[in-house]
Amino acid sequence: MTDQLTLGNFVDLAACLHGSRFIETNPFAYVGKALGPWVESLLDELGVGDQPLVLGNVATGAYVQGRVYVAEGATIEPTAYVQGPCYIGPGAEIRHGAYIRGQVYIGPKAVVGHTTEVKGSIFFDHAKAGHFAYVGDSILGRDTNLGAGTKLANLPLRRSVIKVMHPKTGAWLSTGLNKFSAIMGDESQTGCNAVLSPGTLLMPKTAVLPCVHYRGTLTHGIAR
Repeated sequence: MTDQLTLGNFVDLAACLHGSRFIETNPFAYVGKALGPWVESLLDELGVGDQPLVLGNVATGAYVQGRVYVAEGATIEPTAYVQGPCYIGPGAEIRHGAYIRGQVYIGPKAVVGHTTEVKGSIFFDHAKAGHFAYVGDSILGRDTNLGAGTKLANLPLRRSVIKVMHPKTGAWLSTGLNKFSAIMGDESQTGCNAVLSPGTLLMPKTAVLPCVHYRGTLTHGIAR
């Protein structure tokens, strides 16, 4: 790991379907409103116009509006609401009551679960937020898992530019963002009802136990 914080510190991009498209190394260029142009560019290449392009299965009673790509094998269940711009990858599941409100990338076989809300975020391949979660302005790496009721909070109570602690040097770095929650590295996870506050970094294969409120940088092991 170098002194520069990069997306590659958290995610094995070579193992991801669209990993080669993440050419900007600064990970904070891919959350919130900044993610919008990247998603729009991908939708352009896929031929998505002003209306959804659906190759997968959208159930009766689901609402899909705007620039949305639903890949072959993806499923959107009844009462889910998806607002573009949004990419939903092959085999992904958007379950009953999910709310996706734009500037979102859902990778292959990822899961946005029952009554889970997502905005301005990336779910890399096989990332899962299966039940009652909030994911705001965050990045979930490959094979991450959010326990039921996990909240990735994106707005500080005292409104300010959010800082993160570098996992190697311990220095505090500005994200340049007023809204940002967390980056979760590959195979990291949270237990049920965990809360990650704005400015959290979980390195690969780390974990936050159930009902724990965590803010900071977890470089190894488990936050208790």
